[in-house]
Amino acid sequence: MNIAQSYEKPRWSADLCSCGDTGTCCITCLLPCITFGQIAEVVDEGGSSCVLHGCIYGALMVIQCHCLYSCLYRGKLRAKYRLPSEPCNDYCIHCCCEPCALCQEHAELKNRGLDPSKGWIGPPNAPPPMPPSMIK
Repeated sequence: MNIAQSYEKPRWSADLCSCGDTGTCCITCLLPCITFGQIAEVVDEGGSSCVLHGCIYGALMVIQCHCLYSCLYRGKLRAKYRLPSEPCNDYCIHCCCEPCALCQEHAELKNRGLDPSKGWIGPPNAPPPMPPSMIK
């Protein structure tokens, strides 16, 4: 790594307007609560379930407040990987283009070795946990 590379700002690995994986794109357009739940579970590193986040997101969709919830997780994802707030702030992106934002976040996690559709299984290349019978 040269000196210039070490000072580069982190960038999103997926574009906001690229759909990426067709399956994720279709699920996100039809049932965004599923994609959001998967993203939230991975961002929280398994501290909360996909189902819980998906249900909260779905309930908030009824009163049109789901963008507030999902933009919070975009902020957590950006903070975790030091990603820029572009092309505008998290709320505007989720308010104006929710499906694109969710697809971008899903693709970002997948490109970093964490497949949200598989749930939280630990960091990439982590050794598997020891069975309880082996722990003394």
